[in-house]
Amino acid sequence: MRNNKKLALKLVFIYSGEFAERVIRNLINDISFCKSCSLLCDQCKYSVYSYVGSVRAAIQLAPLHELPAFIDNPEQYLPEKIPRADLCISSGIHKDLLLDLPSRIHKAGIKGMIVPIEDFIEVPAGLRKQMTSACEDLGLECAFPKPFCSLTPSEETPAISRLVTELRIGRPKLRISLERRHGREIIESTTVDRSAPCGSTWYVARKLIGVDTKEDVLYDAIAKAHHSYPCTATMAVDPELKEPILHIGGFTIREEVLEALRIST
Repeated sequence: MRNNKKLALKLVFIYSGEFAERVIRNLINDISFCKSCSLLCDQCKYSVYSYVGSVRAAIQLAPLHELPAFIDNPEQYLPEKIPRADLCISSGIHKDLLLDLPSRIHKAGIKGMIVPIEDFIEVPAGLRKQMTSACEDLGLECAFPKPFCSLTPSEETPAISRLVTELRIGRPKLRISLERRHGREIIESTTVDRSAPCGSTWYVARKLIGVDTKEDVLYDAIAKAHHSYPCTATMAVDPELKEPILHIGGFTIREEVLEALRIST
């Protein structure tokens, strides 16, 4: 009898800097990772999930300040062997190395790549277009979410969509229960169905418990929690979005909280 059970999604991270490490530690649910609630931690996310089996490799490259401005020989700085996987997630690496990556991961049998954009200087529009063209020529799926918490499923990118639907990271998704208290509508409980890749959704959701749903109070609570985590996206104004990428992350979680409240009423 044929076994139709879908195999677990496999990931390879090729990165430099702290952002990818946040994503990895959120995915494996490292118990020492989220310290945002300090002594008041109620273990809201621990033992709930772990996708450690999905991470085939986490390959850390040299930091940008140790590399030359222009790299003519990427093979000196990239790994000789990349494990076979479904997706490669790359963050914070040198532009010349990033541009060389599609052909290398294609040879490794990887189906697609995600390059989260937390800082537009690292992945400018021109580089993104070059990489998109290279991926299309190779038959690779690609996504450049700006920021990573804006990533949603798409029929055009089935492998990338599995990251969102199976590992439950990407654009956040919440469920909220309400109660009436002294004539006010209060958030009684929150459930994270899908988290921002960095894990911030768990923290924001925890900080919303007991908050009044009155607009100004609610918006202030969401903004404070989002900034306190904190989001690592740049505060510089993105030339395409006309907003700092950090603000887009804040707008995203606010929109999803409002959607959860709409469904709950």
